[in-house]
This record gives sequence, structure tokens and C-alpha cells, in this order.
Amino acid sequence: MDGSGLPEIRSTCAYCGVGCGVLLRPDGAGGLDVRGDPAHPANKGRLCSKGSQLGETLGLAGRLLAPRVNGIETGWDAALDLVALRFRETIAEHGPDSVAFYVSGQMLTEDYYVANKLMKGFIGSANIDTNSRLCMASTVAGHKRAFGTDTVPGTYEDLEEADLVVLVGSNLAWCHPVLFQRVVAAKKARPNLKVVVVDPRRTATCDAADLHLPLKAGTDVALFNGLLTEIAVQGAADEAFMAHVEGFDATLESASDDDPARTGLDAATLQQFYDLFVRTEKVVTVFSQGVNQSSSGTDKVNSILNCHLATGRIGKPGMGPLSVTGQPNAMGGREVGGLANMLACHLDIENISHRSAVREFWSSPTIPDKPGLKAVDLFQAVGEGRIKALWVIHTNPAVTMPDADCVRDAIKDCPFVVVSDITAATDTARLAHVLLPATAWGEKEGTVTNSDRTISRQRAALPAPGAAKPDWEILSEVGRRMGWPSAFDYASPAEIFREYAALSGIAGGFGKDFDISGHAGLTDGEYGALAPFRWPYAGARKGGRFFGDGAFYTESGRARMVPVKWKDFANKTAPRFPFRFNTGRIRDQWHTMTRTARSPRLSAHLAEPFVEIHPADAAELAIAPASLVRVSSNRGSALLRALITDKVQPGEVFAPMHWTGETAPAARVDALVPPVTDPISGQPESKGAVVALAPFEAKWYGFAVSCTEMAPESDYWAVARTHSGWQVEMAGSTAPADWEAEARRLFDLPRAEAQVVHDPRRGSVRIAFHAEGRLLAALFVSPEPVVVMRSHVATLPGDEAPHVLTGRAPADQPDPGPVVCACFNVGVNTILDGIETQGLMSVDAIGAALQAGTNCGSCRPELAALLARAKAPSPEVSPEAAE
Repeated sequence: MDGSGLPEIRSTCAYCGVGCGVLLRPDGAGGLDVRGDPAHPANKGRLCSKGSQLGETLGLAGRLLAPRVNGIETGWDAALDLVALRFRETIAEHGPDSVAFYVSGQMLTEDYYVANKLMKGFIGSANIDTNSRLCMASTVAGHKRAFGTDTVPGTYEDLEEADLVVLVGSNLAWCHPVLFQRVVAAKKARPNLKVVVVDPRRTATCDAADLHLPLKAGTDVALFNGLLTEIAVQGAADEAFMAHVEGFDATLESASDDDPARTGLDAATLQQFYDLFVRTEKVVTVFSQGVNQSSSGTDKVNSILNCHLATGRIGKPGMGPLSVTGQPNAMGGREVGGLANMLACHLDIENISHRSAVREFWSSPTIPDKPGLKAVDLFQAVGEGRIKALWVIHTNPAVTMPDADCVRDAIKDCPFVVVSDITAATDTARLAHVLLPATAWGEKEGTVTNSDRTISRQRAALPAPGAAKPDWEILSEVGRRMGWPSAFDYASPAEIFREYAALSGIAGGFGKDFDISGHAGLTDGEYGALAPFRWPYAGARKGGRFFGDGAFYTESGRARMVPVKWKDFANKTAPRFPFRFNTGRIRDQWHTMTRTARSPRLSAHLAEPFVEIHPADAAELAIAPASLVRVSSNRGSALLRALITDKVQPGEVFAPMHWTGETAPAARVDALVPPVTDPISGQPESKGAVVALAPFEAKWYGFAVSCTEMAPESDYWAVARTHSGWQVEMAGSTAPADWEAEARRLFDLPRAEAQVVHDPRRGSVRIAFHAEGRLLAALFVSPEPVVVMRSHVATLPGDEAPHVLTGRAPADQPDPGPVVCACFNVGVNTILDGIETQGLMSVDAIGAALQAGTNCGSCRPELAALLARAKAPSPEVSPEAAE
């Protein structure tokens, strides 16, 4: 059946906190056609490469379709009875604090609400935390210190109305591409709009910058303390607004004692930035993980807020601080009390009046009077045996938590572990006693909140496969079976939303910011048709701004400026570990790739884990381009492909965090990160580990392609999907005695026809397997990184491919090269050829001729780099250099 005649369904994207609207249409074959929603205020029709390829990430391959107990499929009743029994028994024997939930920004708000209500209101513990602790907890703490509550004052429209946008620790071009394109479009429309990027790395975002401040890692507080001092020196403090602010004098005194020179920036550059900020009224400061993921992250946030409060540049069009979050519903989790130190609707767990009100509203037996364990402490408690029953929902802490090896071992040894997810094939799911099949994006109904407080509906466009259930229903079933049938007698997410909205009205009665009680009376039909809206949604402030009027949520009603000083990293570099280790994301992958790795197009850009190393450091350590590097800390080690680039500073290295035991088991980078946290927010310092680098002495390197999945067993391997099947990079310290036998094992082809080329002089082996004239698989082995046209060879499985072992495309089949533009599948060779043969001399010209960069635009910085490279070859070598 052709689904083209079906109506489009409005929903939201499954990825970052931008919260883009999408239009979904079932294709009649179990998939979805996806396009951006022109009517959604967050993206106005734009989607990034990941959002554009959402349809390619669907399908039932690898889906968990039935509950499993100890690896054996069972029915829902048996599985849920066991979960309820084990949690009840554990609580009865060891108390409520012996159990914990670890949840996720991938959950919808209604799911989050039920989980929070079950743990805090009925189990009676605050041991529920979320993986959002790893991405934005420092912002929550900084907001509460300054404003009295966790309020994001800025909006996306401010980006277009500002005259200066300062991006701090935010690679907006890759991590929030749609917002980046809004900034780029605004700058194009108003060339006087200035952009400053504050980041130790030169990222793709710097392509739009008028000024890049490559400060020393971790010195943000010194930079903004210097700015605050300059604000005072130049008389730029807003005296009228200061009537609504307390702590200015003490904060300025503290800032004046700090030394901005410790940023490593020269005095002229610092002054240029300070003058630009001071003399521009409409300033928006966007900050993200480079600020938050630090042992002094809360202080970094407050150093930024101090500057906006001092100048009164907050809560007004085109000005204010704006935190951008990493997950689609990190904000919803903050609002619903998904963090261990919060109650729902921004109520405070340590406030007796708030606790009593929530307990009365829920008719619950108890409410804990103190915060629960934050993420790092929670898993340490699991490892110490204090947490004896753990429920993990839609996240993969065995990979993503700092000290990941210890976290993995803790989960493995926990007496009872439940995992709700869409797949059993994650590092964490493989450790569970009970696996519960949950519905995935495209199958779920509920709401999410984006980074500028806009609440949008996520709607189901596909039926739930197999026995999968929505999270709110699974949690409610367990709540009923644990003995609270009426409290969890929900029939739909609309019913949960109405209850949540009503509770927010109680928070509003306490004078809190989060109040959406205007929607507490929504009918099911109105909930089904709910359009995006920005909270608050009650009273005179409905949908409006915060703080521009000088009204704050502290006891005094005034904002607090917080004295902060630069603190060095908790981890010190030393001769044994001389490099600062920064972690983050890449453009086309998401978290641990359970979704994006299913897309061949998204896997084509950067297909394997890598580490960025400055050329001077690489030369000193004899690390060759595209070779493998062992990166070690006092917690663990990883093998990563060397990317030699001056985008990082000497003494600093960067690696993405996406690869897991399923996709590259030797490259789990969070195994290197120590469990050091901000003492206020509990957020881990994921960008400040110290490491050593050493060349990996590989005896052989391999590259393989296959129609079917492979089973590599080497020291290093990294697998990726292709349009023709799979590809894998490999390397090992010892070589098999018989490469043909090893290839047959790798591909599971014991009897297929083999074509073997062995070059003893070069030490290379090339093996291909065919059946009925069709290529099944091929393996290329060399003592050095394998030199083949990867993007071409990866297309050959399933075809005749008689030339496969040449590793090169025939003259009449030009090789497009590694993908640069994932939206339109345009390769680097195609772009370089267009530059040379068609005279394409600008990024816009490349787009007009080849479409590259004309959809989400996140590849435009790379297109600009290719133009520069065509004019003057760059010394930088990419992971694809082996091609």
C-alpha cells in the first residue's frame, strides 16, 4: 500500500533540545516520510542531517519486541509481577533508599511524571536521577542561585534580534544545527550582527564567528570575571536595574581579584571582546556543555549570569543568557522533578510546605525530605551494594557515565536490574535481569519541552510493534502491582498531562515560575490537537518573558549576583598524563548511536572513533596520520584513530563519545573519565580528564565490507552501516596464521567461493567472496592503514564487482569520496571536482550546483574548508586519509 495519500502527522524530532517540529507520513511499508514543520516556532521547517534522516533510522531490526527475564522471553504479567515483587521485597528488607531509577531525556514528560510520582511519592525515596544530570545540571544550579528557580529567560527569537551573539562552550553548528542556521540567517540579513565563539577548539561554529576566543580549557570564569570588571570600569552597569539585584559589590570585588590573563588570551583580544560586549546593548550569550560539564560548572554559569544581571541585559528582546540543552526533553525532566534534588513543577524537596502540598495532591503515603543520589553518587552506591534494585529507562550508563568500566561492573553485580528500552543490544541492556520493550520515537504520545520553554506534542505515526508498551503505562502497571492501584490508574497520556498541569497550578500558588495550569482542563481532543506553546501558561504572564521587569523568585524578590573565582581542573596534568582530554559529539551521530547508527547516510560522514591531536604533539610522539592511538588515564584506556589537526591546542586532545561495546568496544571514551563532579550541581567533569597518548603498535590493519553483519575479534574494530550492508575497520597486535580462514569466520562464509590476492613483499592480503557472480564480502589487510577507496568499496556488496580487490573505482565510475553533506549524500571528491571543473568559488555556488549545504547547512563550514583547501592545501589529515 502506498502511504502517500495519508495525512501528515505533526510531531517533534527525537534528538537535541532545539525541539524541532516534524511532519510525519507513514509510507505504507512500516516506515515514515519525514520533513520539517514550517509552522513550528523552533525550526520553521528546517531540520539538521539527523532529523532529516529520521525515517532511515526506523525498522524492527534489533528491536526488543517482548519482555525478557534472564534472557528468556515471557509475558507482560510475569515480567511486571517480578519487577513489582523484587522492588517491594527490597524496600521491605532494606528501606526505600535501597532502590533507584535512572531515567532519560529521551522520555516524554508524561513518562517522567509517572516515574517521579512513583519513586518520590509512593516508594518514598528521591533516588531518581536522569542522564540529563550529565548535560545541564550546572545550569539548573546556576539559575537557582541567581534567580531563585530554574528559569531559562531567553528565547530563540532573541538570537535574531540580538546585535551580538556570544557562544560559550557550544559547537552550535554541529550540536544544535538549526539554531546555528537561525544565527547565520540573521547575520546574513543584518551584517552588523556580530558573533563571538568562546571555545578552546576551533570548531565548525567558528565559520560564522567574527571573533574566536581559543581560551585555555576551563578558564571561562576568569574570562567573564574580567568582563564584569570591565563593565564596572567602563560604567556600563545598569544602575536602575541594580535596584532588582543584590550582591553586586561582593561579586565585583571577587571578580576584580581574578586574572583574565590565565585564559591564555592576549590583552588585545580580551579587550576586543570586552569592548564589543560592553558597547552592545542587545547581547545574547548561548552556553552549553563546555560550560556545564565541569567541576566548576555552576560557577561558570553564574559568571555569565553576573554579566547579564550587571548590565540589565536579561528578559528583554535580543538580550539575555540562553542555555541550550542536549536532549529532546531535558527541559521536561527539569520541570517534572526528574532530578534527584527536585520536586515536580520546580517545587523544592527540602521545603516542608512544598512537600506537604505535593503529598496532599497525590494522596501519597510519603515524600522524602532530602535529595536523593545524583547520577555519579547513585552508581557508586550501586557498586557499593547500597542500591540493590535498579531500573534504567532509555539510557546506557554502562557507556555514558564517567568511570564507565566501574559503572558497568556495578550494574553487572547489582542484585536486580530492570532496563526499559527499544533494543536489547546495548551495553547496559545486556546486564539486565529483566528487559521491558518500550515504544520508540514515532510510536509514542506525549509532550516535550525544548530549550526555550516551548512545550510541543510528540505524536504516534506508527503502531507499537510486538508487545512494546509506552513508558507511562509500564511504570503505572508496576505502581499498581506494588499496591497503589488508584494513584496509577491512568488510561492515557492526556490524563497524566491534565494532572501534571493541575499540580503546576499549586506551584504557581507558591509563586513559582512553572505554571501551565491554564491547560489543566484540556479534553482528550484538545490534548490531541495541542499546538506548541511556551510556558508559563497561566495568569497575566501567559507565554511571556521572565526577569525583564526585575521580578525574581528569591526570598527577597531580587536577583543574586554570585561571587565566583576561577578554579583549576580537579584533575591535574602530570608527566604521566600530560594531555587534557575533551569529549563531545560529532555532527551526524547521537548519544550512543542506538538510533543514528541504523542510518547508512549518517554513518558515512565520520564512520569510526577518533582523537584530535595537534600536529606538534603528534610529531613529538611519532603518531602518524590515520594510525591508531592508545589514550590512557588512571581509570581506563581506549584505542582511537588519529586525526592530526590544529583545531585543538597543543597539550589538549578531543574525542567523540558515541561508540559503545556494540560498535567499537575498544573506544568507549567515558571509561577514561574520572567520576569528578561539581560540588553544587553534581554534574561530572567530562571535559577535564588527563590522559597519556601512545602509538598503538599494530601488526596489521584491516578494512572489510559485507552484505551481512560481521563478527570481528581484533584488538580494535569499529563497525558502521552502509547502503549495501556493513563495513568494519580493524587492527591487531597479532595476526592470524591463515587469513582466508579468518575471513571465512569473520563473514560466516565457510563454503563460499574465495578470490585471494596475497602480496608477501608488501605483507598485504585481499580476499573476496562471491556467490552466483555477486560479491558477498571482501577483506583488505595491510601492515599499514589500508589504502582503498572506502566510499566506493562499501557500495559493492550485492553487486557483481569483479574489480573489488583493486580497492579502486573503475575510470568510468568516479568515486564520490567520503560524505560531507549527509542530507544529499554529496562526497568530498564530488565537491572538489566541482570546485575545479565548474569554478565553484563560494559555498553558495557549491550548493547551487551540487545541493550540498542547502538543507540543514551544518556542512557549510566543511564546504568552506574544502574551498580553502582547493586554493592552498591544508596540513590537516582526516580519519578518511587512508583513502
